[in-house]
Amino acid sequence: MRPDPRALPRNPAFAPDAPRTVTVTFDDNALLPLLYGEHDRHLARIEQRLGVRIASRGNRATISGGAEGTGLAESVLRALWQRLEKGEVTGMADVEAALRMADGPVEDPRLPLADMPAIRTRKGAIAARSRAQGAYMDMLQRHEMVFGVGPAGTGKTYLAVAQGVALLMANQVDKIILSRPAVEAGERLGFLPGDMKEKVDPYLRPLYDALHDMMPADQVARRLVSGEIEIAPLAFMRGRTLAHAFAILDEAQNTTPAQMKMFLTRMGEGTRMVITGDPSQVDLPPGQKSGLVEALSILDGVEGIGITRFAENDVVRHPLVGRIVSAYGRAEQAAADGRAARARLKE
Repeated sequence: MRPDPRALPRNPAFAPDAPRTVTVTFDDNALLPLLYGEHDRHLARIEQRLGVRIASRGNRATISGGAEGTGLAESVLRALWQRLEKGEVTGMADVEAALRMADGPVEDPRLPLADMPAIRTRKGAIAARSRAQGAYMDMLQRHEMVFGVGPAGTGKTYLAVAQGVALLMANQVDKIILSRPAVEAGERLGFLPGDMKEKVDPYLRPLYDALHDMMPADQVARRLVSGEIEIAPLAFMRGRTLAHAFAILDEAQNTTPAQMKMFLTRMGEGTRMVITGDPSQVDLPPGQKSGLVEALSILDGVEGIGITRFAENDVVRHPLVGRIVSAYGRAEQAAADGRAARARLKE
């Protein structure tokens, strides 16, 4: 038996409103177990998140609750049903994604829930799992330079790599260049053991992981050898002009202002650039300004540059990751408030 949603904490965004009952009818009973989940766990999660009650009987699901919650629950069930009709897998991660997509204000009216963009690679289509991801994917398609900033787990780098792979496969760019600042070694890699590849690989492993999710391993290896995919620390970008390439700078919060300007000015004909990072996770020495933070303030509003800002509720990893990010955010805000209060007392 599913837990009674009235005993569960509700999303504060859904205040009690006029009661409403909605019945949704599905035309393929064979897909219902996949829609509802094992022991109806998908329905239980929707109930808990939206503060509604869902009763299933035959090929019908009856949703009861406030007008807003029932409307959102209906949208979530229909979105999941569309996935199943297309033959796509629907698990708890997809339920969480559908809830994120239905919940909250629509920031970009050009991106209705039913028409979110997707990035198509040879391993299949990669769909948005939050409204912010949808806006970001749209920007990746329309802009030559895009900044994706926000907490870890929001898909900033993963989607950028997916877009680069899609463009490479479609012969719209000649190569993908993936770069990160090797800040832990201060960009001075000579003292580390091994050849250059062995020195920088630990810092670039997340980019390799994303690549292997988009392409077969043998293709990744072959394209790395041919130079169609290049993975290099930021220090090696100086003096180059990148033409007909898709260049990604990951962990950009750990660049200095000089390094950021250097990377941005490598842009040549037919090149697209994506810069990703989390301004709250700067690992530079104390007192050193982040090049990402500076660039965001200088370049905001510049024609041809798109900026997507992800928030804590856009984290698409395990739901616990989102709660961890939120907890750290509250702790950091409390510490900042404490410092401000002590500064006022000193005055």
